[in-house]
Amino acid sequence: MESQTDYIRICPNPPRLIIGSLMPRNDQITRQWHLLRRLESSRGATLEELVQSVPDDFPKNPRTVRRDLEALEAVGFPLVTEHGNGQSRWRLIEGFRDIPALGFSATELMALTFSRKLLRPLEGTEIQSALNSALNKVASALPPQGHEYLRALDNLFSIGLGPHKNYQQYKNTVDLITQAIDKSRTAQIRYFSASRNLTTRREVDPYRLWYAAGGLYLIAYCHLRKDVRLFAVERIRSITLTDHPYQMTLGFNVEEYVQDALIVMRGRRIDLELLFSKTAAAWVKDKLWHPSQETNALKDGRLKMSFKVADNDELVGWILSFGGQVRVVRPETLRQKVKTEAKKILGA
Repeated sequence: MESQTDYIRICPNPPRLIIGSLMPRNDQITRQWHLLRRLESSRGATLEELVQSVPDDFPKNPRTVRRDLEALEAVGFPLVTEHGNGQSRWRLIEGFRDIPALGFSATELMALTFSRKLLRPLEGTEIQSALNSALNKVASALPPQGHEYLRALDNLFSIGLGPHKNYQQYKNTVDLITQAIDKSRTAQIRYFSASRNLTTRREVDPYRLWYAAGGLYLIAYCHLRKDVRLFAVERIRSITLTDHPYQMTLGFNVEEYVQDALIVMRGRRIDLELLFSKTAAAWVKDKLWHPSQETNALKDGRLKMSFKVADNDELVGWILSFGGQVRVVRPETLRQKVKTEAKKILGA
């Protein structure tokens, strides 16, 4: 009876080099990424299995997959070909497939390293420093050919962070907040209220740092207001930790606390229904604006969209951002608010 593995061919790992024409194009990168994920399996994969692992919107061609395997070998991915029982199986060599110290596969390591750009808004804070240190360790565990592949991925996928605040000058504030949360200690703060143009002293029990819409916010119980409030980190003028321990309010859930906010601001929950024009509907329908969102496409191409969301100035501004492509169906109170603000824009 033929053995499971008749013979094994290990493709040599070439020295690190800069690849010109051998570096894959964008469609090849995507296809080869899926192949690498399949090759990370301890069983490896047959040519047919590799072909099936290619996404449906790419050609499922055995010859193309063979060329992809050759290209991966050319840039240094150590592939093993096992022949047995009338089949050939490809897999990544042991020791490359799983990094023992971290337990991550090669593609997981590359994905983690690639995500470094997402940390830019937290630059200068202890959070970013710690995460950056962890990612540096991840990068050091990545084989040289993985770095070459990351450079190719960088040409395929870019991260646009949009408007965001810079927290370098608030490093000490963020560090003390994280300490207070970790130790469950009440903190004394001086906080500037932009709406009232006033700085007040508060005692707060810090529950969670929340990053949303390009900004960091502290969710904390305010002893002055006797309620849980949201504090913009950049408006905390000073913070001192006390020796007083606290317990989170019984039954309080951070996720429920922010669930009604369209972006950041909280407020009274309302049932909102909007009607988008045919022009706007084409792209509005493809976005999830809020977890409670429900859509109804009309026969004439327009789109009805409904939410259960907080009623506040932030919501009014968001609706106005669509200009004349949207109409507030209900509630009437919000409809009048939008109408009033639109008149102010015109100076009427």
